Amino acid sequence: MRDNSARRVRWFPTAAIAVVLAVLAGGGALNLAYYPQPALVADGVPHRSAQRAKDLRTQALNDLDALTLPSGATLAGWDGPWRYVWPRDASFVAAARCSVGQYAEAARVLDFLDRIKPTSGRWEARYLETGRPVADSREPQLDGSGWVPWATWFCRTGARHWDMVRQSADHITQELGANGLPQPSPDYWERPESEVTLGTVAPLLTGLRAAIRIATELGHTVEAERWQAALTTLSTATEHRFAPDYPRTPAYAESFLEPGLLPACLGGGADAIVTVLGPPFAPERHAVSQAIDNARAVSTQPNGGQDPGEEWRADGVAWTPQTALFALSAAARGDRRTAEQILSWLDHYRTPSGSLPEKVNRDRQPAGEAPLGWTAALVVLAGQALDKPLPIP
Repeated sequence: MRDNSARRVRWFPTAAIAVVLAVLAGGGALNLAYYPQPALVADGVPHRSAQRAKDLRTQALNDLDALTLPSGATLAGWDGPWRYVWPRDASFVAAARCSVGQYAEAARVLDFLDRIKPTSGRWEARYLETGRPVADSREPQLDGSGWVPWATWFCRTGARHWDMVRQSADHITQELGANGLPQPSPDYWERPESEVTLGTVAPLLTGLRAAIRIATELGHTVEAERWQAALTTLSTATEHRFAPDYPRTPAYAESFLEPGLLPACLGGGADAIVTVLGPPFAPERHAVSQAIDNARAVSTQPNGGQDPGEEWRADGVAWTPQTALFALSAAARGDRRTAEQILSWLDHYRTPSGSLPEKVNRDRQPAGEAPLGWTAALVVLAGQALDKPLPIP
């Protein structure tokens, strides 16, 4: 009998690779079928003119005007499940308005948050335009306790909103456990979490730094010292659990490489929120800048935008808030080329009314709600950061 073992050896790798590719292709097709192609839900605000502004930032500010009610309640979007006030989004809207000198408009947004502030310091995920919490299954989201002091400091209204800042910062200190980190909390991914995420930790670091600046400027030395101690604790724990890659959740293992090389961390996955560990939210550090660039690379979709992170569903859809976060980060770090490239991408995918949508789908079409307040605010901030440095707490 003829010996065909050599032929089989040569044939096996090719066959194995073909099988793996077929499985991956089939899995990819099933995954895309599981996540239907999103479409544009709504475009524009009914009571506003449909005339499209030529300039991206002008349109973004017009959309913030349309989404902000006379009470100061800033809606995430005009329709359906977006027609609520998220403390996170509202904080960015206030900061965006202050960045262009719209201080009265920003104060109205912060005044609304001040009226609905929780006595515990922990903000609900979202609120009705009347100020009442939304009665649904979403848990409170701890990141609001960081975003609100940051926006207050950015807008220099610390004296006016001192109680709101104090309650939020005190709540952060109370949340820190024996390991220096807060307990798991939902964040901007809007889902329950079993582990603490960078989406919570990064805003809390920013909020504490901002609150310390406010307390120091106002002469509240006791609070400043208390929050400085909490910041030191949280910063140390963050470096211990998240550095050097700063993934969404702490790595579960390390792989030791050649002598002289840093160990590779396994697990966690990159997250767009790593941008909040750098300018304009925190002083620039080389390791963080590397992590930001890596997160953008691994989260870039075929349509050119970014999704929230590596562990997000693999559906080929880009999300404009996360894409705009990378634009803001690049602009604040002096990477003008990247910032302008991203802003140009966002400009290209505006809706017929000129608004920025929530998503860009696999067919490279605007999708989700338009306008989206968080994206509009981020675009304004990124544009301003290209003109002059934004303040860093």
